[in-house]
Amino acid sequence: MEISMGIQGCFSKSLLLSASILVLWMLQSSQAALHIQKIPEQPQKNRDLLLSVQGVPDTFQDINWYLGEETYGGTRLFTYIPGIQRPQRDGSAMGQRDIVGFPNGSMLLRRAQPTDSGTYQVAITINSDWTMKAKTEVQVAERNKELPSTHLPTNAGILAATIIGSLTAGALLISCIAYLLVTRNWRGQSHRMATTKKPELGPGHDADDNIYEVMPSPILLVSPISDSGSTNPALPLPVPPPLEAGPENHQYQDLLNPDPAPYCQLVPTS
Repeated sequence: MEISMGIQGCFSKSLLLSASILVLWMLQSSQAALHIQKIPEQPQKNRDLLLSVQGVPDTFQDINWYLGEETYGGTRLFTYIPGIQRPQRDGSAMGQRDIVGFPNGSMLLRRAQPTDSGTYQVAITINSDWTMKAKTEVQVAERNKELPSTHLPTNAGILAATIIGSLTAGALLISCIAYLLVTRNWRGQSHRMATTKKPELGPGHDADDNIYEVMPSPILLVSPISDSGSTNPALPLPVPPPLEAGPENHQYQDLLNPDPAPYCQLVPTS
């Protein structure tokens, strides 16, 4: 009897161990069978996000979606129970989110926001002893940050072109102002030099020759008779030579050539 009791105890222990191993294997296989696909893979702000569950069995009791690392009432988004009039029942983690559940276990998040980022987990209850689970990470990005590696070089190129264009325009403006100032100064100096410049000498004069200024004489000048051929046409015409002495011109000669000592010529009359 004691031997038979020992055999039964060993058999019971081995059966329990096998059952435990089978349960663990079923849990692992159930988690490995489910897969969540994000559509799109990189969700953007204010865009819809579909979390499609693949590997769901044909029959199940309910579907629970959670947002967070832990699966409990505080992180439950909603529960979907097929076969009833209102299959979706929102949880405490739903908040202001607009989420729609589907009979195949998938969920649609409308107008996703960056605050909706996190770990999404789904738990499908097959029976009281079997629950299939899967999870995925969701990161909702701002729309203006899409493809930053593509926009940054373009923005940098536009900024560099703007800076270079501004510097070039400034340099051209400064050059124009400097040119106008130099030209105006040069013209002023040329005008002053033209007003104070001495008259040029003829080719027959040396630079060291004296320059005389011609002024009209207050006294009438008479050119010599011998130099009559070289008279200057600018001077007045010479006075004709005095008349020869004659009987008829004697009185005129006395008037033209008076005696410097007239008193010496007085002769007493008797």
